[in-house]
Amino acid sequence: MGMKLSTDSTKATKIRKDARLEARVTKEQKQLIERAAQLRGQNLTEFMVAVLAEAAIQIIKDRELLQLTERDRQVFAEALLNPPAPSETAYADAQWYKQVRNLGVAKPHALRRQGCFKLD
Repeated sequence: MGMKLSTDSTKATKIRKDARLEARVTKEQKQLIERAAQLRGQNLTEFMVAVLAEAAIQIIKDRELLQLTERDRQVFAEALLNPPAPSETAYADAQWYKQVRNLGVAKPHALRRQGCFKLD
Protein backbone atom coordinates (compact mmCIF):
# COMPACT_ATOMS: atom_id res chain seq x y z
CA MET A 1 0.00 0.00 0.00
CA GLY A 2 2.93 2.32 0.54
CA MET A 3 1.58 4.43 3.37
CA LYS A 4 2.16 3.79 7.03
CA LEU A 5 -0.86 4.63 9.09
CA SER A 6 -1.32 4.26 12.80
CA THR A 7 -4.88 3.82 13.98
CA ASP A 8 -3.84 4.37 17.59
CA SER A 9 -4.37 8.08 18.12
CA THR A 10 -3.74 7.78 21.86
CA LYS A 11 0.03 7.37 21.40
CA ALA A 12 2.05 10.26 22.74
CA THR A 13 3.93 10.85 19.49
CA LYS A 14 5.18 14.15 18.15
CA ILE A 15 3.70 13.96 14.67
CA ARG A 16 2.67 17.26 13.19
CA LYS A 17 -0.99 17.17 12.32
CA ASP A 18 -1.82 20.09 10.09
CA ALA A 19 -4.68 18.64 8.03
CA ARG A 20 -8.24 19.07 9.22
CA LEU A 21 -11.46 17.10 8.82
CA GLU A 22 -14.89 18.39 9.67
CA ALA A 23 -18.31 16.76 9.53
CA ARG A 24 -21.82 17.90 10.24
CA VAL A 25 -23.86 15.35 12.15
CA THR A 26 -27.19 15.23 13.92
CA LYS A 27 -27.39 15.67 17.68
CA GLU A 28 -28.23 11.96 18.01
CA GLN A 29 -25.24 10.91 15.90
CA LYS A 30 -22.92 13.06 17.98
CA GLN A 31 -24.26 11.57 21.21
CA LEU A 32 -23.83 8.06 19.83
CA ILE A 33 -20.25 8.78 18.71
CA GLU A 34 -19.37 10.42 22.04
CA ARG A 35 -20.72 7.38 23.90
CA ALA A 36 -18.65 5.00 21.78
CA ALA A 37 -15.55 7.16 22.28
CA GLN A 38 -16.12 7.16 26.04
CA LEU A 39 -16.45 3.36 26.05
CA ARG A 40 -13.10 3.16 24.26
CA GLY A 41 -11.50 5.57 26.71
CA GLN A 42 -10.86 8.17 24.01
CA ASN A 43 -11.91 11.74 23.47
CA LEU A 44 -14.09 12.50 20.46
CA THR A 45 -11.21 13.51 18.18
CA GLU A 46 -9.07 10.49 19.07
CA PHE A 47 -12.02 8.19 18.50
CA MET A 48 -12.99 9.66 15.15
CA VAL A 49 -9.43 9.61 13.82
CA ALA A 50 -8.88 6.02 14.97
CA VAL A 51 -12.20 4.70 13.64
CA LEU A 52 -11.86 6.49 10.30
CA ALA A 53 -8.31 5.22 9.83
CA GLU A 54 -9.34 1.65 10.72
CA ALA A 55 -12.26 1.81 8.29
CA ALA A 56 -10.09 3.30 5.53
CA ILE A 57 -7.45 0.58 5.94
CA GLN A 58 -10.09 -2.16 5.85
CA ILE A 59 -11.79 -0.72 2.76
CA ILE A 60 -8.45 -0.47 0.93
CA LYS A 61 -7.51 -4.05 1.93
CA ASP A 62 -10.90 -5.32 0.77
CA ARG A 63 -10.48 -3.64 -2.62
CA GLU A 64 -6.83 -4.57 -3.17
CA LEU A 65 -6.79 -8.12 -1.83
CA LEU A 66 -7.68 -10.81 -4.32
CA GLN A 67 -9.85 -13.39 -2.63
CA LEU A 68 -10.32 -16.72 -4.35
CA THR A 69 -12.74 -19.52 -3.65
CA GLU A 70 -11.36 -23.03 -3.34
CA ARG A 71 -12.43 -23.75 -6.92
CA ASP A 72 -10.73 -20.53 -8.12
CA ARG A 73 -7.50 -21.60 -6.40
CA GLN A 74 -7.64 -25.01 -8.04
CA VAL A 75 -8.23 -23.55 -11.50
CA PHE A 76 -5.42 -21.04 -11.01
CA ALA A 77 -2.96 -23.67 -9.77
CA GLU A 78 -3.90 -25.99 -12.64
CA ALA A 79 -3.26 -23.22 -15.18
CA LEU A 80 0.17 -22.56 -13.65
CA LEU A 81 1.14 -26.23 -13.43
CA ASN A 82 -0.32 -27.29 -16.78
CA PRO A 83 -0.56 -24.23 -19.02
CA PRO A 84 -2.38 -24.60 -22.34
CA ALA A 85 -0.30 -24.75 -25.51
CA PRO A 86 0.16 -21.37 -27.20
CA SER A 87 -2.23 -20.55 -30.01
CA GLU A 88 -0.99 -20.18 -33.58
CA THR A 89 -1.28 -16.40 -33.24
CA ALA A 90 0.74 -16.39 -30.02
CA TYR A 91 3.41 -18.57 -31.63
CA ALA A 92 3.58 -16.31 -34.70
CA ASP A 93 3.82 -13.22 -32.48
CA ALA A 94 6.67 -14.79 -30.52
CA GLN A 95 8.56 -15.59 -33.73
CA TRP A 96 8.04 -12.03 -35.01
CA TYR A 97 9.25 -10.63 -31.69
CA LYS A 98 12.42 -12.76 -31.79
CA GLN A 99 13.20 -11.59 -35.34
CA VAL A 100 12.72 -7.93 -34.46
CA ARG A 101 14.83 -8.26 -31.32
CA ASN A 102 17.61 -9.85 -33.39
CA LEU A 103 17.56 -6.74 -35.57
CA GLY A 104 18.24 -4.64 -32.46
CA VAL A 105 14.89 -2.86 -32.15
CA ALA A 106 14.60 -1.66 -28.53
CA LYS A 107 10.79 -1.69 -28.17
CA PRO A 108 9.31 -3.90 -30.88
CA HIS A 109 5.93 -4.11 -29.15
CA ALA A 110 5.43 -0.38 -29.76
CA LEU A 111 6.25 -0.76 -33.45
CA ARG A 112 3.80 -3.60 -33.94
CA ARG A 113 0.95 -1.72 -32.27
CA GLN A 114 1.55 1.25 -34.55
CA GLY A 115 1.79 -1.01 -37.59
CA CYS A 116 4.96 0.68 -38.82
CA PHE A 117 7.21 -2.35 -38.84
CA LYS A 118 6.46 -5.67 -40.50
CA LEU A 119 8.71 -8.56 -41.37
CA ASP A 120 6.28 -10.45 -43.58
